[in-house]
Amino acid sequence: QVQLVESGGGLVQAGGSLRLSCAASGRTFSNYAMGWFRQVPGKEREFVAAINWSGSSTYYADSVKGRFTISRDNAKNTVYLQMNSLKPEDTAVYYCADSNLRFGSRVGINDVTDWGQGTQVTVSS
Repeated sequence: QVQLVESGGGLVQAGGSLRLSCAASGRTFSNYAMGWFRQVPGKEREFVAAINWSGSSTYYADSVKGRFTISRDNAKNTVYLQMNSLKPEDTAVYYCADSNLRFGSRVGINDVTDWGQGTQVTVSS
């Protein structure tokens, strides 16, 4: 069974930065695309960013494009989300996601096979 453990969330002022990490174990990490999603209470979980198996291709939601960067280190079985120029509307629980995509980086919610436990990101105005 795949285990995904996120870290790096917290409280930050608007305009600040945070870096989320997701450590994976339980299957061959480097074979599949990975993604980040987020959710606020009362709303559906939404896509944030995804990266293909090698790290050569990335995909972002329009709301974070140019501010967030997803990356991965297959030697460490870890995927990262660097979040810059944070806005209050970025406040959410952020979830790391494993997928069944061997090719490409467009991870949709229906492609997700496992979720992390989530990490809270709060951006104050």
